[in-house]
Amino acid sequence: MERNNLYPIFLKVSNLEILIVGGGNVALEKLTFLLKSSPDANVEMVSPMFREETIALAEKFAIKMNVTPYDKSFLENKHMVVATTDNIPVNEQVYHDCRAQNILVNVADNPPFCDFYMGGIVTKGNVKVAISTNGKSPTTAKRLRQFFEDVIPDNIDDLVKNLNEFRKTIKGDFEEKVETLNEFTKGLVNKKDAK
Repeated sequence: MERNNLYPIFLKVSNLEILIVGGGNVALEKLTFLLKSSPDANVEMVSPMFREETIALAEKFAIKMNVTPYDKSFLENKHMVVATTDNIPVNEQVYHDCRAQNILVNVADNPPFCDFYMGGIVTKGNVKVAISTNGKSPTTAKRLRQFFEDVIPDNIDDLVKNLNEFRKTIKGDFEEKVETLNEFTKGLVNKKDAK
């Protein structure tokens, strides 16, 4: 059986410089989901053309747009790059340029040319769940996202905030605090042996 060996992290993209190469439908999709999750993301885009919807979204979030073909000079000071063009040689050039400069890169719809995947995301206040299918099935990730949106209660953020305040009042060492919080939150998990 295959195993997903990806290591999940949550990036503070307001502290990073991100480049999206491309201006078509896929670029719009990646920009939309990135800004939906992180409206304060630092994003720059480069493409010979941009869709009207992309331009409107970029203007709303003050995204810098460069109406020109990709050149590796756009990688300067970038931490993360997403290549979305429908030109395979350009996407692969972006990948190789990024790898040469140790910049994390994702070439859309081309898993071998990805250092990371942009998975399905569910956000309820401070709670965020990211879903990965190891680049195999974005549709499955989408369905799982819809499932978690339904099952995670809307008031989960109230619980998180209350537990954060409660955590500050707990006395004892780390293990005692963990045990107390585990006892306090066990009702969130449906145990198979519960009657």
